[in-house]
Amino acid sequence: MITKEKILNKTHYGLNIYAFILRQFYPNATVLSLHGRECSVTCNPYNQDKETLLVSIVNNCAVHKDNEILDFHGDVFDFAQLYFQCNNQTELLQKINKVMHLRIDTEETKECNYIEQEDTTWYVKCSFYKAPVMNVFPSKELKLSEIYDLITSNTYESVTNHLRTITDLKEKKKYKANKFDYVTFSGTFTKRNDEDLIKHSLLMTIDLDHLENLNQTREMLLKDEYFETELLFKSPSGDGLKWIIKIDLEQATHQEYYTAVSNYLEQQYNIKVDASGKDISRACFLCYDSEAYINPRHTTK
Repeated sequence: MITKEKILNKTHYGLNIYAFILRQFYPNATVLSLHGRECSVTCNPYNQDKETLLVSIVNNCAVHKDNEILDFHGDVFDFAQLYFQCNNQTELLQKINKVMHLRIDTEETKECNYIEQEDTTWYVKCSFYKAPVMNVFPSKELKLSEIYDLITSNTYESVTNHLRTITDLKEKKKYKANKFDYVTFSGTFTKRNDEDLIKHSLLMTIDLDHLENLNQTREMLLKDEYFETELLFKSPSGDGLKWIIKIDLEQATHQEYYTAVSNYLEQQYNIKVDASGKDISRACFLCYDSEAYINPRHTTK
């Protein structure tokens, strides 16, 4: 049965529903920018496209109000009803489930029909490149679980330990560029260039450098209520983290997501993210981290 609670759980408390609807009116704009539990004021298609719509999260449900129209307020399902114009609540919930590809009914059917536990492994693939970083042609494709195995094995232990002994920053950068293999977490490519993308992986890499309390930040990210961690490991330097999360390209572009996540991290955790990492073909060096985390859905059943 499709319920409001199940839809809210699959749409970041309903924020993705607002984003989906607003993008139908403003396809080339950043429609929602999250700051803590509130979004920046955005355009309201039901108020002559004026920038008066405020979306926030209250009691684990996204709600809205208009800064000009006092009686224009409600929750995400009220807003969805304005757009979809359904005859009743059941029809509305089914419509949201269908157009946003939430697959709630499909998952329930599978649970009833499968005698054995369903294999929910996510076989996402990324391009893998041999060092040096000047090599822009991938040698193979790897699953996220295979990348995790490389990171947690002793494959890169020697080069990682040596890098961390280098004190000269210029020499350190040179060594990393020449000795470390790397991947493009956001997809597979014929060549490492945004225009040569074969298939987006629905993954995004967030580089968090020079953290004062790395372990505390690691735990905060793993417990974050908005973004589910797919992979998390220490950076080659040892004082940063590589945070790999899933994004939904039906709701926003890769670059829009990067901006939104960066704003969220700064507002929520006071962590600044380098804007240069927004490219889809962003290279991420692989290093040794025996305590790296991977989401269980990427591992075997």
